[in-house]
Amino acid sequence: MKIRVNQWLNFWGATASGLIVVAFCLILLWRDPLAFWNDDYELSILPVFADVARSWSEGDFPLLSPYSWICSNLAGEFQYGTFSIFINAAVILVWKFSLSFPQQAAALSIIHLFVLAAGAFLLARDRELSAPLSIFVALVAALNGWIICWGAADWFGALGAFAWFPWGWWGLERALDRQRTRWRFLWPAPFVYLVVTGGFPYTVLMLVLLIAWLCLRSLIQTRTLLSILPLLFGAALGFGLSAPAWLAAFAYVHGSARELQTSSAHWQWLVPPAALPGFILPCWTVNWADFSTRMMPHTATELSCGLVATAAFIAAFVAKYAIRDSRIASPFTLSGEAETEVASLRKIRSEIGLLLLVLAISMLPSAGVFRWSFRWLPFFHLILALCAAEALRQLGRRAHPQQLSREILALPGMIAFLLVALTAITMSILHTDGPNAFPLTWIFLGLSLLWVFSEFLSSQSKQLLAWMPAGVTVAALLATYFLLPLNCGVPKYNLDPQLLGAGPLDRQRLYLSIYPPTEHAYRIEKKTGPVGQVVRPGSTSMWGELHFINGYSPILAAGVGRDFNFAIHGEIDPDFGKYLLTEQAGADGLLTRLGVDGIAVASEVNVDPLPAIDWRLVTSTKEGRVFHRRVAPFARVRSVTSIDSRPGEQFVPANISRITESRNQVEADVDPVKGDQRVALLTFSRPYFRGYVAQIAGEKLSVDSYRGLFPTVELPAGLHGHLVLTYRPVWLVAGGGLSILCVVIFVAGVVAAAVSGGSYNSSRI
Repeated sequence: MKIRVNQWLNFWGATASGLIVVAFCLILLWRDPLAFWNDDYELSILPVFADVARSWSEGDFPLLSPYSWICSNLAGEFQYGTFSIFINAAVILVWKFSLSFPQQAAALSIIHLFVLAAGAFLLARDRELSAPLSIFVALVAALNGWIICWGAADWFGALGAFAWFPWGWWGLERALDRQRTRWRFLWPAPFVYLVVTGGFPYTVLMLVLLIAWLCLRSLIQTRTLLSILPLLFGAALGFGLSAPAWLAAFAYVHGSARELQTSSAHWQWLVPPAALPGFILPCWTVNWADFSTRMMPHTATELSCGLVATAAFIAAFVAKYAIRDSRIASPFTLSGEAETEVASLRKIRSEIGLLLLVLAISMLPSAGVFRWSFRWLPFFHLILALCAAEALRQLGRRAHPQQLSREILALPGMIAFLLVALTAITMSILHTDGPNAFPLTWIFLGLSLLWVFSEFLSSQSKQLLAWMPAGVTVAALLATYFLLPLNCGVPKYNLDPQLLGAGPLDRQRLYLSIYPPTEHAYRIEKKTGPVGQVVRPGSTSMWGELHFINGYSPILAAGVGRDFNFAIHGEIDPDFGKYLLTEQAGADGLLTRLGVDGIAVASEVNVDPLPAIDWRLVTSTKEGRVFHRRVAPFARVRSVTSIDSRPGEQFVPANISRITESRNQVEADVDPVKGDQRVALLTFSRPYFRGYVAQIAGEKLSVDSYRGLFPTVELPAGLHGHLVLTYRPVWLVAGGGLSILCVVIFVAGVVAAAVSGGSYNSSRI
């Protein structure tokens, strides 16, 4: 009965933590309705998710998108959580409501922040922390500066994956608990799956580090390999469940733009040592290396953790050495034995090692396909919150401090006051104060004094002291986000809501858009009015169901992305774009072979497609010009009699009819000219990825590509019938099979646990 009561308490506590976070976010939205509407969310995340919702409504699995060549392979992009059941369910749910773009973004982020807070609460509760301290951990984990300013407002993939990270940690620790049954390996599996499929490689790396650290800690404590087997098996089961996601990432990152990124990217967005006081006062401003490797003044908003966590962590060390100093009568005694409290603080020693390791990683250059090491900060904030909560629990077991005694200096609240005061003085001397430093400093000083006051009232109101860390944390974070910009300098765009429609473009045509770098040309500082209706920057073509070559892609897995020298935000290299329009836009040019029959040119670009006789101007606005070929829109499947990639060869023409194109498949009836013994060659106007298979009349055909740009299929002489081209890569087949196998193992394990447990109680698996 006690276990069942605790389960209900944990359920309601996790729910309360999530609701507090939701209320906090609603306050931010009340102040700024565009708080969660920035940069990647605008150009990439939201239009893709609109297409994902459309895909499910059409009954198709969103592996590919027909509306962008650059960002066609949604599974290969990884960041869109293609294989995450939760992300897809959240997208479907949010798109059931008539919400504006910023409201859809906010809804998606808030849903995942709720999950993050609930998981952090349960992780803390499993460590036998009180409900107030567990809520404090949840608040720091879900509302710290990095999660709010970057994960929730820009890089949704980071939030989508990290939302399940505390749950994964919770499950992994349960798998190590030898007091649980032999079925305890089941706990981490679903959460490891959700972390991996969430769509952020950095979080997967964090998870691997966490698993290694937990294994090492268990081996040191138990000195037996058997102790870590449930954890390893559960984690392996979770990775097996998520196999299609990470296999897709491995398949398409090889040879992509991410693999070939410049070395300077590894020195961008590191946490500089000089920025560390930002953990105390987020208005602390020093130089950081930005996206262009320029050292620019940057306010340390992403280091914000609500003051309490940093102060409590430092107070633990101050208390430890104060106890050891015989000249100071320690206020941290329980039954008169100071050393008992010192020993109890050793419980967080291993977490301190992990904390320092993660901090060091966030300050060091990245390597390989990874970049921007400050992305480790959410992990750091979570560990810091757990360490601080444990310190607060131990420091709370003390006698009531005497006023004006030297012991007051070791109180967490007083430590917070002294840290803020010293940081403010240093900030004034070094001129590292950022925007609104004056009011924020005074608010933090007031909050720390309020905390000190509650510690003196601890004997009269223990509940006040218990809830003070959570209360001060919320107030400090709210003050931080009210006084400091949440945007962190990334672009904001005023995207036109009419992007949901097609006009002035044609859904039957394939467009190449030529526009200047989006982050410079279209940000609201440059263009305050609505933008995007003509040029459709990034992946915004997906909103209007328009077919574009362009798209937002960090890895540029499609061959056209690399060969045409596209940038991440979807703009083509200006010189190459001019070459395509002036040299390759004719009837025999490369754009014709691709199937491009529409051109959108921004007003900043002074070039039109040639020859002019092949093109007509259909629209001209302040934003740009739209050109269409004078012929009817090209068919998506075409028969060619020759192609420059195979010089000297001639192919028999074929009649193609009844073309049916879906996301992951193309069907057509093909009838080559009879009596001609030459082969027929078909081209498909869609980006090429490894993994296409084709068959006609039950016979399998090989699928090739035109210079890695689009698929081609060769039909042997005399063969005709119904042709089916399907995207079915090896990684999907192998990953899907492994995932299904792991689902069977997991379900069988749950059933076996229920049967063997008699009156089954999931809390003791």
